[in-house]
Amino acid sequence: MEVGAVSKGKETRERIVAEAAALFNQRGFEGGSMSELMKATGLEKGGIYRHFSSKAELAAAAFDYAWQETAETRMHALDQVPNSVDQLIKFVDNFVRRRTAVPGGCPLLNTAIDADDGNLVLRERALKSLRTWRDRLAAIISDGARRKEIKRSVSPTNVANLIISVLEGSLMVSRLERNRDAVLNAQRFLEQYLENEVRIAKKSSSSAR
Repeated sequence: MEVGAVSKGKETRERIVAEAAALFNQRGFEGGSMSELMKATGLEKGGIYRHFSSKAELAAAAFDYAWQETAETRMHALDQVPNSVDQLIKFVDNFVRRRTAVPGGCPLLNTAIDADDGNLVLRERALKSLRTWRDRLAAIISDGARRKEIKRSVSPTNVANLIISVLEGSLMVSRLERNRDAVLNAQRFLEQYLENEVRIAKKSSSSAR
């Protein structure tokens, strides 16, 4: 097979995945029909299934794409922030203010609900993504404790779980009520929590004397 044909085939596959990610993230696995995907991609069903053996395989690839886009958006510029607590605050701000390129909201929340009773492959993917996300936040917290920026008494996993739960829960409420009050309240709560319960307070110059 010629290089050009391989490259074109790869581009077509990536286009199918991107369109499927948007469709499934908004409609769910069952709600996203192949006819809608055919319309979005301009391909016949055979053209789509030339790249994927089943709708389930396509949905798995679409979730991976949507989650990668989302994770990169939420982790944007964290490595440019020197202090670990400020990294967590930056993460919360990214979650609240930055928009991913994939429409439909958080793919992890959507897929966890959509696949809970049915698609085990998608459920496992969502669970793996959750654990990877939590481990990334917990690593920031553990590193902060070693650098004496974060209290050693806090549990990295518990703090990471709290951040994720508060943000994802507030996102669900905001979507249902069609306003941003819940996510903005969640941001304020988490910023105060991280400042008061997680960060090691700097000693004032007077107390150091």
